Amino acid sequence: MANLTAWKFDNPGGASQAVRTLKELQDEGLIVIDSAAIVEWPQGNKKPKTRQVDDMTGPEAVSGAFWGFLFGIIFFVPILGAAVGAGIGALHGSLGHVGIDDKFIDEVKGAVTEGTSALFLMSSSGVADRITQRFVGEKPQLIATNLGPDQEAKLREAFGQE
Repeated sequence: MANLTAWKFDNPGGASQAVRTLKELQDEGLIVIDSAAIVEWPQGNKKPKTRQVDDMTGPEAVSGAFWGFLFGIIFFVPILGAAVGAGIGALHGSLGHVGIDDKFIDEVKGAVTEGTSALFLMSSSGVADRITQRFVGEKPQLIATNLGPDQEAKLREAFGQE
């Protein structure tokens, strides 16, 4: 079963720093990361910067289109205007069918603001207590949605992956 998680950090560089820790955890076999992306929102910027973490992408990675779509809904829809926003809003409803519900979207939208960053992961397994221990000093806020096998299959189908 896949897990979609968002780890919010209280500074714009926190997510990038966390990538190093996650790579170590993956090398130690404590987590399997299928795909990852970062949102960094420096103080003074009107919108965040987003990027996929290519060197953490596994064989089961979701596409960059998925991350772009998700981040578009969370951070950029109001910027696009009413007509485009309405179309994306309709597509947003379909995310609920793959396990990414409004609660997840709203929590991320409320937590990741100017002056913060977030690391988004699609992972298939992990040793939660050992992972949490590595982030004790950084105190990230964890927002999670678990995707069941059916929901994961629908997500991969929606973004052109088998």
